[in-house]
Amino acid sequence: MRSEQGADATRRRRGGWLLALAILAGAGGAYAWYGREHAAPKPAARAPAPVPVTLARVEQGPLPVVLGGLGTVQAYNTVQVRTRVDGEILKIGFREGQVVKKGDLLAQVDPRPYQAALDQAKAKKAQDEANVKNARADLERYTKLGDYASRQQTDTQSATVNQLTAQIAGDQAAIDNAATQLSYATIQAPINGVTGFRLIDVGNIVNAAQQTAIVTITQVEPIFVVYTAPEDQLGEVMRALAAGPVPVEAWSSDGMAKLSEGRLDLINNQVDVATGTIRLKASFTNKDHALWPGVSVSTKTRTGTIPGAVTIPDDAVQHGPNGLYAFVVDDKSRAHMQPITVGRATDGRTQVTKGLSPGQTVVWRGQSRVQEGALVAEAKPAATAHQADNAALASSEAR
Repeated sequence: MRSEQGADATRRRRGGWLLALAILAGAGGAYAWYGREHAAPKPAARAPAPVPVTLARVEQGPLPVVLGGLGTVQAYNTVQVRTRVDGEILKIGFREGQVVKKGDLLAQVDPRPYQAALDQAKAKKAQDEANVKNARADLERYTKLGDYASRQQTDTQSATVNQLTAQIAGDQAAIDNAATQLSYATIQAPINGVTGFRLIDVGNIVNAAQQTAIVTITQVEPIFVVYTAPEDQLGEVMRALAAGPVPVEAWSSDGMAKLSEGRLDLINNQVDVATGTIRLKASFTNKDHALWPGVSVSTKTRTGTIPGAVTIPDDAVQHGPNGLYAFVVDDKSRAHMQPITVGRATDGRTQVTKGLSPGQTVVWRGQSRVQEGALVAEAKPAATAHQADNAALASSEAR
């Protein structure tokens, strides 16, 4: 009897545990279902951020027609100063690299032999002048004697006077020559310019036959630039030169700095058939000596102006598999590829002959991340962005 009661108690305890487990399982399932039904909604997908770019307007206005070229600076005049007489150099009157004026003393050759020759020629003339004076007196006396003097005596004396007169003319020529030789002993600058290295020192003997120059002078005010242009531009340049002065700018060889402004002076009389180019010469006042003989420069020759040209920045022009294009930004700030045809390019702007209209907006810089239909926005300038970052940092530190 007692054993049966124990078995009943065990069954009741087991049934209680099973009931508790069933209740817990039902509660967990209900909680999971409730969580799924009432879970927080997922956030919507974020729209892609606009691509930062630099924008520019399509403009319309006059566009200069400028032809580029490469050239070399040449001195307006170059003179190798040599002696024209023989002698010892007594003095050097210039410094190397000095700017000299025409007539300035460059060197002094010993003038004493040439001064002596001049004095001798003057003395000879004085002697002959005295002789001709005496001969004229004798001729006058013979003429006054009339029939008392023979005709032969009169004719002979007349010939003597003429001979001595001619000799005086020869004496004057000798004096002029001696004076010229004496002047050559003082070597002067023949042109305005800049001296180079001194090639003769004081004490050296120089002679007119030697090939060594005393110094070389180059004239740099004004100065020339000789450059080339393709032969297909010859007609355009000739028309511009016939219409009036053609402005030419000389820039550094890397094209970064403008050195001087001048004008076109000459178109060479033939085309170089080997290179297909024509040589041009432009002159520059060069008061600041920005141009120097032998320097390589790039040139810009302005041959005219295109009125009402539609232009965009050079960097806005892109090269694609189907040709040239530009990204045009619509009123919703989305970029679209627009095929274009271009013409001249001057001073950072390119003429668009087909594909764009004045007032449109194009992507100037930053095209590498732009695709068809992409949302774009004007990039924040670097200075402004830096200031904004500093302001945000200061605000966070204050908090």
